[in-house]
Amino acid sequence: MLRLRAILFLAFQLLTVMPWAFLCLACAPLPLGWRYRVTMQWPRMVIWAARVLLGIRHQVIGKENLPDAPAILLSKHQSTWETLFYPSSMPRELCFVFKRELLYLPFFGWGIWLLDMIHINRGRATDAFEQVVRQGERKLAQGRWIIMFPEGTRIPVGAKGRYKSGGSRLAIRTGVPVVPIAVNSGECWPKNAFVKTAGLITVSIGQPIPSAGKSADQLNAEVELWIETEMRRLNPARYPNAETPVLRAGSGT
Repeated sequence: MLRLRAILFLAFQLLTVMPWAFLCLACAPLPLGWRYRVTMQWPRMVIWAARVLLGIRHQVIGKENLPDAPAILLSKHQSTWETLFYPSSMPRELCFVFKRELLYLPFFGWGIWLLDMIHINRGRATDAFEQVVRQGERKLAQGRWIIMFPEGTRIPVGAKGRYKSGGSRLAIRTGVPVVPIAVNSGECWPKNAFVKTAGLITVSIGQPIPSAGKSADQLNAEVELWIETEMRRLNPARYPNAETPVLRAGSGT
């Protein structure tokens, strides 16, 4: 039964993504806000299908912590689920940071190209962060939020990756706060898993952390401390041997 549900879910995605991609292309002449709303209907449909076909429900804790101002969201990353949920459910337009090559992917690449997000030219690796800063400043000035995954890739449940400081560095350069987010989506939708598990995904949003007067290491350590502590609170049984990140005076690590 689980495999049948997974097949139906995959079929739903394949049957809807192609016509929706062409619809998004048809919306190319429209203002960005309209393009964004149209494009985000597809990930919203996938989240709906995951609930109906797979039994994957979700709840959001701390939504009131989202600021009514530009910010950088720094989230735990366990699954494809949050890459669909965040842009289609947050109250402001989101900008992901991604490599430019993704723009050339059929259907998916067309969609993100129309959304004017932050893309990096890996052929200019030495200038990569400055590319993010230049584009990020423009997006934030438009009132959009930037979202990044500090661990860089999807992390298995119960594990912790190395938190990179790129998001914190960007927050300091642009003068905006960071919002830490914990999510346990890997409990239901593990990395590369064809068969998913029914259950409840919790998205927990922390209070904004100001970037002013801090080093990137200090800010990054505060983000790591909040996220990893919250991950253990959400499911202590899956993190029995996890070490608590420690903030050391002066270093922030």
